[in-house]
Amino acid sequence: MTVFALVDCNNFYASCEKLFDPKLEGVPLVVLSNNDGCVVARSAEVKALGIPMGVPWFKIRDEAKQFGIQAMSSNYALYADMSNRVVEVLEGFSPHVEVYSIDESFLSLDGFAARGFETYGTEIKQRVQDWLGLAVCVGIAETKTLAKLANHCAKKGHAGTAGVCDFTTIPPADFSALLAKIKVGETWGVGSRLAPRLEKMGIHTVQDLRNADPGRMRARFSVVLERTVMELKGIACLELEETTPDKKQIVSSRSFGQRIGAFEHLADALAFHATRAAEKLRSQDSVAGALTLFIRTNPFALKEPQYQRSITIPLPEATQDTRELVKWAGRGLRRIYRRGFAYAKAGVMLSEIRPTALVQADLFGSMEDSERSDTLMGIMDRINQRWGRGTLRTASEQAEGIWKMNRGNLSPRYTTAWSELPQVT
Repeated sequence: MTVFALVDCNNFYASCEKLFDPKLEGVPLVVLSNNDGCVVARSAEVKALGIPMGVPWFKIRDEAKQFGIQAMSSNYALYADMSNRVVEVLEGFSPHVEVYSIDESFLSLDGFAARGFETYGTEIKQRVQDWLGLAVCVGIAETKTLAKLANHCAKKGHAGTAGVCDFTTIPPADFSALLAKIKVGETWGVGSRLAPRLEKMGIHTVQDLRNADPGRMRARFSVVLERTVMELKGIACLELEETTPDKKQIVSSRSFGQRIGAFEHLADALAFHATRAAEKLRSQDSVAGALTLFIRTNPFALKEPQYQRSITIPLPEATQDTRELVKWAGRGLRRIYRRGFAYAKAGVMLSEIRPTALVQADLFGSMEDSERSDTLMGIMDRINQRWGRGTLRTASEQAEGIWKMNRGNLSPRYTTAWSELPQVT
């Protein structure tokens, strides 16, 4: 019997912040999006106050003062490193792990039935807590969709022991009764947009959807919903994806911390984004054949002059070289830049991506130049991985551009920067 487990870190961003700062224990905490704009993560204390996800920070400042809510800027370096550490722990429990998101992973539990799945899930939960100080919930079931639902039940305390829910041990009648208590919108892949359409058909709970005819769901909606119904019936349609498929497009973009108008500042921003995109491109051992860049003003500032333009540049030769991508981004900017506007966002997208091994060599190109480029980029990546992003960069990219994000309450990079290690005083 195929059995899956979904391990989900509780309030992950907020938990990472609290992990290294004892003063935040028990304090209502939110983590904000880029430029400290909207709430993207909430601690349990904030959820209890009814603060919704995605609300702009400025709209809840009065509530923050009233209830003592602490706001932190997003510390992506910290969250990514802690996520990697969680995955390393999980790999000790199963040889087959799919990293679904930064705070969720699916595991195959095939071959561990003798241990008792709920007992094994409890061991996983305790190991992550003991080794990393992070709380997780574990959902166990015969399909990925049911495992996701079991995780939801583990969080809400609907079934199983604290933080662990094993659907494989629940008697059929009790299982149906449990699913009849859960709204259909909690089903993985349904969500708030599809749920109202299902409810109009009389499908209000997960059990209702489980009882639905798969063929009818495919005809009325999509093959995806048909698979969801099959998975709810215990028929596995989704396998573990242990290797992440290569991206067909790579985008790097961000709103600026302040409006900018000067060409050189836009060029700096685009050099930064071209560099980030090139790093992602090399990480999957691919090259790009085209580069698209865009610049735009703030569409919500209706009283300001508006301007937005993009341009796609077919590259003479597919490349993963940061220097080449930065060069073409600069040339493209010269063609679309206009003075007199306050720009709010810019970005770069790489397309026509294919594996390096499938690239046809240029008849008139130099193999020596290509090898020199690969060697240089490899050295650049290793230095930046060891000593921090941006340690080695092109001259076009400034270390601290005025366009960089506003992150007024950023915590230290406790686990990835020697100068920011926690200190005991």
